[in-house]
Order: sequence, then C-alpha cells, then structure tokens
Amino acid sequence: MKYVIVTGGVLSGLGKGITASSIGILLKAAGLRLTSIKIDPYLNCDAGTMSPFEHGEVFVLDDGGEVDLDLGNYERFLDIALGRDNNITTGKVYANVIEKERRGDYLGKTVQVVPHITNEIQDWIVRVANVCSDGSGETPDACIIELGGTVGDIESAPFIEALRQFQFRVGQNNVCFVHVSLVPVMGPVGEQKTKPTQHTVKELRGLGIIPDILVCRSAKPLEADTRAKLAAFCHVDEEAVVSAHDVSNLYQIPSSFYEQSVLRKVSQQLGFEVPDELPFLDEWQRMADKIDTLSEEVHIAMVGKYTGLSDSYLSVIKALQHSALAVDRKLVIDWIESTDLDPNENSEKQDEAWELLKAADGILVPGGFGIRGIEGKIAAAHYARTNNVPYLGVCLGLQTATIEFCRNVLGLENANSTEFDENTPTPAVIFMPEISKTHMGGTMRLGTKPTPFLVDDCKIRRLYGGADHVDERHRHRYEVNPELIEQIEAAGLVYVGKDETGLRCEIMELNDHPYFVGTQYHPEFKSRPNRPSPPFLGLLKAAVGLPI
Repeated sequence: MKYVIVTGGVLSGLGKGITASSIGILLKAAGLRLTSIKIDPYLNCDAGTMSPFEHGEVFVLDDGGEVDLDLGNYERFLDIALGRDNNITTGKVYANVIEKERRGDYLGKTVQVVPHITNEIQDWIVRVANVCSDGSGETPDACIIELGGTVGDIESAPFIEALRQFQFRVGQNNVCFVHVSLVPVMGPVGEQKTKPTQHTVKELRGLGIIPDILVCRSAKPLEADTRAKLAAFCHVDEEAVVSAHDVSNLYQIPSSFYEQSVLRKVSQQLGFEVPDELPFLDEWQRMADKIDTLSEEVHIAMVGKYTGLSDSYLSVIKALQHSALAVDRKLVIDWIESTDLDPNENSEKQDEAWELLKAADGILVPGGFGIRGIEGKIAAAHYARTNNVPYLGVCLGLQTATIEFCRNVLGLENANSTEFDENTPTPAVIFMPEISKTHMGGTMRLGTKPTPFLVDDCKIRRLYGGADHVDERHRHRYEVNPELIEQIEAAGLVYVGKDETGLRCEIMELNDHPYFVGTQYHPEFKSRPNRPSPPFLGLLKAAVGLPI
C-alpha cells in the first residue's frame, strides 16, 4: 500500500482537498487503484450536526455517513464510493479509545495520547486503506490522506504525531508527504513572498515530517527565483516546488500538476512505474478544455437558504455543472435568497429576486432545514408550476412543491409541514415515525436506499435509462403525508417512485408540464463530471429545450 499524505500550512481554505483529488487523478491515470481518507481534527463525531454556515455542505455517503465536503471532491474526481470510516475525526478516535478503556482492553495501562490515541489513528488508516472503493472488489494500490486544518493547530497535534510515526510503520518508501502552503503576492510590483511557506515548513519539519513536495498556492504562476528560493530554504528539490496558481476551471489542475512533473516525483518517492501513455488523463483534459470553450449560457435560479456561502450547496453546484457540460452550455447560477421571494416579507431585494427568478431558464430548490425562507421556496414552486418553467426540487424542494400543490390546487389553504407548524390542521409533510426526537446526530434517514419506479414511463424514469429502480442517497426526517397521496395524485402530481414499502414518496412528477420533478433523496451526491445526475440532467435539458 502506498500513501500520499496532504497537509496544509499558513491558513485554511487553500485547496488541500482539490490538491489531494488532483494528485489522485494522476495516480489513477498511471493505473493505480485508489481510495482516500479525510482527517478532521474537530471533536464532533461527524459533520451531521454542524451548521452549513460554519462547515459548508454535509456530504452523505452510501452507508449513511455524514462527512466533510472534501470526500465529495474525492468521489467526484476519482469516481469512487467511500464509507463513513473514510472520514476520521477526533471525536471518533477518542470515542473508540475510551470504549476500549472501559472494556479493559488496555490491561490496566494509563491511557494516553501517545501511544494509545496515535496508535488508534494509525490502525484506523491501515484498516480503511485496504477497503475497496471502486467497486472492483480489489484492494487499493494507494490511499490519499488529507489532514484538515493547519499545521500548528493544537487540535492537529495528535494526528501529526501519528503520521510521523506512521511513515516508519509502513516504510518511508511507501509514503509521500505533500504540503500545501500560501505564497502571497505583495506590493505594487506583485512580489511573491516565500516567508510564510518557509515558516510552516520549518514547523512541520520540527514535528518530524519532511515534505517531499511543496504545493504553493498563489494568484499567478511561481516565478523561477521564487521556486529556487523555496527549494533552498525548505530543503526540497526545485522540481518538487509546485505552482498551484489560478486556472480557468478546477479540472485543469491535474494537467497543470502533470506538466510540473508531480506524477514523476510521486512515482519516484513511492516506487511505481508511470506508463508512456495516459489515456485517462487525456480524456480528463479534453473535458477541462471543453468547459473553457462553452459560451452559450443557461441560467438556473437557485432558491436557497444559505446562498451567502456557496460551499453549503457544493454538490448541487457540481451536479449542475456536470449537466450543463452534457448539454453544451455555460452554467450561470442566479442565487436567490428564499426569504426575498416571501410575499409576507418586506425585503428590499424582493423585486430584484423576482426579476431573477422570472428571467431564469430553470428553477432549483435544494434541501435545507428550518422554517426560515420556506414561504419563498413555496412561491418559487408555484411560479414554476403555473408558468411551465422547468423545476427541480431536492428533498425540502419536493416537500415545498407538495405543500404548494395542496394549497393552490387541492384548495387546502392551511397545508404545511409539521416541521414548520406542529399544529397545522392539514399536514402535507410529516415527521417520519421511526426518527428519534431526542438525538440529532446520525438519526435521520441516511444513505443509499432503493426507490422502485411505479409507472411504466415518465420523464424521470427515461432519464435513468428506463431502470426498474434507482439507488440514491437520502438525508431527511420528514416525508409527504401518506394520507394525502391519493388525493394529490388524482389532481395530477404523481409520485412515480416510492420506497420498497410503497408508502414513502421518493420521486414526484407533474403531468402536462415540461419538467416539474422532485426527489426526496439527494441525487447530487452521485453526480460525476462524465456521468451527470439524471434529475439534474433533466432540468438542464428542459431549460435549453432538448427532448427528454
């Protein structure tokens, strides 16, 4: 097993996840089977209870793991399927060690960070790295590990020490350390400053880890003298100083790294052969170049609650981009805060929000929790339904479309979700009976579940290739009220897919509409650059007038 370990310095948000994913593309192009691990030093057991404003999107895996959004990058770039154990957190590690201590597994020893916590981390890495993630059933050849946070953070200290020990446990010729740092550009002449990187590498080396490759984030390509200076003061080969400068789109980064000999450097460190021909990388580059050539725009109105932070909808954005690429359009997302569409609010941006919505080629209402902005989402669904505008509702977007239909088509004026009004006389959406009301973490309906189609033909089934059922990932506590389904469907809003019991509504489609679809599951989590999510592809096809 070969390991590529990616750390970061100076500040967070430099793109360690994209760096790890891009190196993964190079290794995959060289013929290696891959898996990946993300280490998050926070005390939470998982990302499930974190606010989107604080942590960004919660990415959901097949096994129901609620994890860091970087695992979504790994899955999309490398076309793999990871599990909850591919995300290691301080909370998980300490919980395991404490449980072992309570069982007496340590035979009376004093339990300490070293060796018990550090050993638990190493054992976890070895165990998970050997689990197949590409569906082949074969053991991976390499594991890419990203350490979240910044070197020097007190939270990261046990993981840094564990990784220091780990290189000797598995052999230094089986580990390649990649350190991502910042090279700021200062002054009127745009001088590239190396001191921040020098300091972070000095700190990392002081902790016992010597980077083999430096990935230097900067607005423009590294200059020759900057590269030479970094090599001299950070004790790495000059060719191991990699420029991670701004590019036209993220999919250009793997080729940029390849041109800077990153694959050759990693192969030399880890001892594997690089083929003369890399068809996978060539195909990837053609896709990246195609994105840059698209000029005809398609506008999708994103009606959400966390529009101030796009990371909150990262997988939705990627799914839209994948689908726009498939229909040869340049994607433009018109962000609309749902509260600005609420007719009961006196928002200063209300007129602007409605103009954006009405000008859009398609409307997307993504998932979310809580009452804020709900009436705006309902208003967006009403506009799309009554004006034949292509609409996709994901999770909460399905529920708000159902509420709107009950109110305005069935005449149930007080229809609502019990999430927003526990005492509503007409509950169109209800709390799922098996869900805990006392514990938040990991208690939703989570992970991949089968959804059989109940109709012979409909738009969404055609998009899935006529499949008998779909396997998609879920994350919800509320569902459409089964007692209203017959009445709703009789009026034309048909739940064409339900769970295996036939009671829980999973996919809705409106009759006699260009594209009015909702999914209770989150199809965005399985979208890939070369294999867009079918519901999102349907939205984009309808938005540009292509047949479905």
